[in-house]
Formats: sequence, C-alpha cells, structure tokens
Amino acid sequence: MTAPWPTTAPTTEQIGAFADASTRPFWLDDLPIRDPHPRLEGVVDADLCIVGGGFTGLWAALHAARDTPERSVVLLESGRCGEAASGRNGGFLDASLTHGLANGCTRFADEMVALEQHGGENFAALRSDLERHGIAADYEETGALDVALQPHQIRELDELAELMRNFGHEARRLDQDAVRAEVASPTYLAGPWSPRGTALVHPGKLGDGLRGAAVAAGVQIAEHSPVHALRPRGAEVIVAAADGQVRARRVLIGTGAQTGVLPAVRHYIAPVYDYVLVTEPLSATQLGEIGWRHRQGLADGANQFHYYRLTGDDRILFGGYDAVYRYGGPVGPRLEDHAPTFARLSQHFFTTFPQLAGVRFTHRWGGAIDTCSRFAVFFGVAHGGRVAYAAGYTGLGVGASRFGAQVALDLLDGRDSAATALRFTRTRPVPFPPEPLRSAVIQLTRNRLAAADRREGRRGLWLGLLDRFGLGFDS
Repeated sequence: MTAPWPTTAPTTEQIGAFADASTRPFWLDDLPIRDPHPRLEGVVDADLCIVGGGFTGLWAALHAARDTPERSVVLLESGRCGEAASGRNGGFLDASLTHGLANGCTRFADEMVALEQHGGENFAALRSDLERHGIAADYEETGALDVALQPHQIRELDELAELMRNFGHEARRLDQDAVRAEVASPTYLAGPWSPRGTALVHPGKLGDGLRGAAVAAGVQIAEHSPVHALRPRGAEVIVAAADGQVRARRVLIGTGAQTGVLPAVRHYIAPVYDYVLVTEPLSATQLGEIGWRHRQGLADGANQFHYYRLTGDDRILFGGYDAVYRYGGPVGPRLEDHAPTFARLSQHFFTTFPQLAGVRFTHRWGGAIDTCSRFAVFFGVAHGGRVAYAAGYTGLGVGASRFGAQVALDLLDGRDSAATALRFTRTRPVPFPPEPLRSAVIQLTRNRLAAADRREGRRGLWLGLLDRFGLGFDS
C-alpha cells in the first residue's frame, strides 16, 4: 500500500489557497509591535557575552543573570530576538532531550533512564519558569497523537507505544475508529496518544517573554548586532560585532544553523529548510467536522512526516514533509519562500482534511533547522574553555533549548553536574562530510527515506548502513 498522498500535481485550487499568504511567520505577526533594542556600539565589558537571541541564548541569559545577579550579561542578536528559528517552529514543546525515545535508545541506551529523568525535570522546570516570570506563552499540555497512514506504520507505532510504556509514559493505543473519533481524517489508520510529556506553546510569545524576563533580570540586549569574529586576548574573548565589541570573560554561542563564529561547528551542522502553512481561523462548524476536541499536537508516522496543531485562535498549522538542503548549506531570507513545497503541503493538507475544502492559508514561511547526524543537541567548548556552545537540536529545541542553555552555562563555569557527566553531553555527533560529498549523501538519504515510505517501510541497503553506524538525516 502506498502513502495516501496524490501522485498528481497540486491543483490550481490547492495552489491558490496560499497565493495571498503572508511570508512572515504567524507567531511573529501575532506579537505586539515593540521598538528594537539599541545596536551594540563602542566597547562593552561583560562577565558573560551570549551570541544569539533565540531560545538557547535567551534561556542562558535569563538563568545566568537570575542565578548569579552580580554577573554582568550582554546578549548580541544579529536581527531581532526570537525571530529566527525560535520564531518559525511549530511550537511543540517535548519533554524528550533525545529527539524521542526511539532515537535516544538507539544512540544512548545506557543513559536513557538518566536522560528521561533530566528531560522530565527540564519540562517541569520550564513550566515553573513560565509561571515564575509571568510569561504568557499560551502553554497547553495537550499531549501528542502519532498517526499511522500505512499498515506497516501501525506496527512501528505500536512498538513505539510499548517502548514509551516501558519508560513509564502513558500511551493510549487508538484503533482506526478511535483515532478518527479524536481527529476526523480519512487517512488515519491507528496511532498512540500520549497525553503527557508534550505541550503546545506560542513560540513568538515564548521568545518575547523570555526576552522581557532577561531584561528584567539585568541582561543588556543589543539587536541588529551581527557578530563576525571571536578573538581570544589574554583572559578575555573579544566578541567583534558590526559597530562595536564586547570584552568578555566567557562567551556562550546559541546561534543554531548560523555557525559562522565557530567554524569548527559547521562540520556537525547541516542547515535544512522546513516549511509551514497556517490557515485562517476555523469556524465552529469547520472545527466540528474535524473534532480535535483535545487539541493534541499531531504527527504522522512516515519518514517524510507532517506535523500539525491548532493555534490559540483555532487555525491549523501544517508543516514538514520536505526537508530541503541546498548545496553549501546557505541560510538567508531568500530561502524562506518556496512555492513547490507550499504547493505540496497544501495538497497534503486537503488530502488529510477534505472536509475543509475552500479554507485559505493566511501565512506561509520557512526556516533553517540545525540538523545533526544524531538528531539531538550536542555541546562543546573552544578557546581554552572560555567559549561554550549548544547546537544541533534538529527541530525539537523548544523544550530542549532550556536544558541546552543550562549545560552550556555549566561547561563555561567549570561546574560538574549530573548532566555534564553524561556521555550525551560529552560527545559530539559524527560530522557530515565536506561538499560536494555532503550534498550527495544528504540527497541520497532523502531519496531512500522517500523510497522506504513507498515500500512499506523497507529501508534498503543505504539506510541499513546508516542505521548500523548510528547515522541519519532528519528535521
């Protein structure tokens, strides 16, 4: 049985559904207008300089300033805080630090009990931080529903549900009738619903709330201040930006797919573009036709998968499937609008929900994911331990970024902890090869993943080889 997606080209109506959509992320459009923080000018001294104003950098800034009030903290952001990857994701906040249990058990089986404990503690502490700092991020602990679209995916998701139960998680097995009673799609065959351990948030409000909390804790933020070099000098690191510099005792890098200031990290990161559509708000009648009363975050069980969810005002965010890597790994605004992928997403959306024919999309956008070969955050230090970084979240960084920020701070401060003792935090992924081999390997892997979806999950020689060595490609 093949996947339910049409093999014909998207229709004129499906393409027209997103033709007038804004290319600015819905999450950012949904924020109040604010003045930018002043750009960095002149020379500033700091105990800690953070490069990158996304989730990792903002969590690090907040905790560094809050937990050690006497420490001076400066955060530099090349654009506006929270407007890069942190403002372009689906808003799925997962307790897992390892890109899911299955991936973690494949790569870190001996540490999974500890990693699950760290993930659960981080998930609970994040929720407490939101309450403590009054961050209204539209937090909804809805759980997650994974759906099988092909018979072989039922077996795979049943195995995943059993694995989750073995680690103490609740995973309710829904057959075809039960899963369609939750969310009415003719494509669904079965799937587990995990009611805990996953929440939905508004990424824009989360990022802006963290920014505000960091400022209240005493962090100095400079926006529109791209960093172009790190230069060790004595006991300091000079962080050179466009119009000024920071003389810092310690530096934390949280720039995601933008790895320019630490060239060595480029070997481990492949910037992969992911694309998203968001509908207009659904009417009560339209919502009634699809159900979704429990508002779970959804994903289908294919290698080329979709993720989707309801927003606070009852739009549907629908993204994923294509994971677009371009030769050389460029990152920039010109890559955020990609009509062929949006057309495919629109076609798949209306295949999933044919009862919503005629709905239009108000927003379409893309963003770069910092994919690494192990699919989970990794850490490192540079310049004699005066610089630390966390990178490689591979699309599940909304929750894990808080953990990543804390571990990076521990590494900078030379603080031993249960987290820094883990092999998970002490090792890095297998690097991607240089170009042109990198593009060839990634495109071959994407091709074989798509072929496996067409062949009832049979992974073939190439994917089997990658599995054997614990390598992969995902978004």
